[in-house]
Amino acid sequence: MPKETSDPTTSPIERMRQRLAPPEYPQDDRSRMRMVMDSLILHLHPSKVPERTLRWSYTWGLGGLSGMLVMLLAITGVFLEMNYTPSPPQAYLDVLALRSDTWFGDALRNLHHWSANLLIVVSALHLLRVFFTGGHRRGRELNWLLGLGMLLLVLGANFTGYLLPWDQLAFWAITVGTSIISYVPLAGEFLNRLLLGGPEVGPATLLNFYALHISFIPIMVVILMSYHFWRVRKDGGLTIPKSPEETGEPKTERVTTIPHLVRRELVWAVGWLAVMVIWAMLIPAPLEGIANPLLSPNPAKAPWYFMGLQELLLHFHPLVGAIIIPGLGLGALAALPFLDVNPETIGVYFRSRRGQALALLAAGLSLLVTPLWVVLDEFALDWPNWLAGWPSLISNGLVPLAVILLGLIALDEVVRRVFHADAEERTLFLFVFLVAALLILTLIGVFFRGAGMMLVWPWNLPAGH
Repeated sequence: MPKETSDPTTSPIERMRQRLAPPEYPQDDRSRMRMVMDSLILHLHPSKVPERTLRWSYTWGLGGLSGMLVMLLAITGVFLEMNYTPSPPQAYLDVLALRSDTWFGDALRNLHHWSANLLIVVSALHLLRVFFTGGHRRGRELNWLLGLGMLLLVLGANFTGYLLPWDQLAFWAITVGTSIISYVPLAGEFLNRLLLGGPEVGPATLLNFYALHISFIPIMVVILMSYHFWRVRKDGGLTIPKSPEETGEPKTERVTTIPHLVRRELVWAVGWLAVMVIWAMLIPAPLEGIANPLLSPNPAKAPWYFMGLQELLLHFHPLVGAIIIPGLGLGALAALPFLDVNPETIGVYFRSRRGQALALLAAGLSLLVTPLWVVLDEFALDWPNWLAGWPSLISNGLVPLAVILLGLIALDEVVRRVFHADAEERTLFLFVFLVAALLILTLIGVFFRGAGMMLVWPWNLPAGH
């Protein structure tokens, strides 16, 4: 902005013209580049942010890390796409050529693979962080739903990309994973054949997954992510952290985005990029022999992020384990902003001191109850024989589900009476309990299921499982 003259003889109109004059455009390349970058940053961030929101222990940089991983996946994905043919067996041969004949091809594939897996973890942790700090309430409901949508798209991107190497691991994991779709009432078989391009995993499936992986899903992720970032700014930026003892709107100094926020984001991004590059150099992405539809591995497992769902299928009728329980879970997540509405606890981790203790109790209780239920259902509970003559959907589906739901209702009542917890603390308790249960089921499926999907100790699993 040009300096306003102090000459008292200057007319008011001239002084106004000087105030409104655009800033002088820098002449040297470095200054012009800096001006362009500053303008881009201030399109993504407000010019000033509350100083409290800069604390690492509040956001852990998870939202920014998710965005960085999406960009990293896009860049590595373009290079991989240039050296890949979505047709068996050429797809597998191209992957082998990437590993041995293409400069940095193996490193790029490793970086792409591990970044995709990390994106699932980071996106889920970001969703948890938002819930634990109440950032999904008071006008932010739409962004919460957008976040859920993006998490599902991230899972879809990983699932479609899982098949592209066309090896045994990918072929049979996708075979198991897509079989879940067939349990959708009425339209299950149609949707399954539409996705596979036929009755089973084959060349048409690879082409369908490739098209979804490089076009539709990335486009939707970029659109939703851009709108998500814009909504964060539109909704007033990040929620401001505060202690459980603070009431009302917390007071905090506002600092300029440049350099206070940008410097932290840059350090965080560079640090994680270094970690990912080193990890990709040391740990190769898995690759087994070429896919063989005639030779099924034992056990045939879904990708790790769907192992919790596959574990449910071992204990419930497929309609209940694959459709009803996940549907109830997603419905509950979508409804959380409209049920958990107390504005006084926004910015407080786990709502209150009592909420923090209840969250810890819920995680510990789930760590005991979930494995116990898995073992009992494996060796002691026998619903189909106890309810002989009843349809399997009822005897091995709705009845055990009703027992579990009644147990959760009883647990909620105990927390209310014993700990005098209010509604949002009880919601938090059940949320942590169920999230911990899903995590434990996933770990059991990955590390404790052997041949025939029987329970085994991890050290008894064959190599590669």
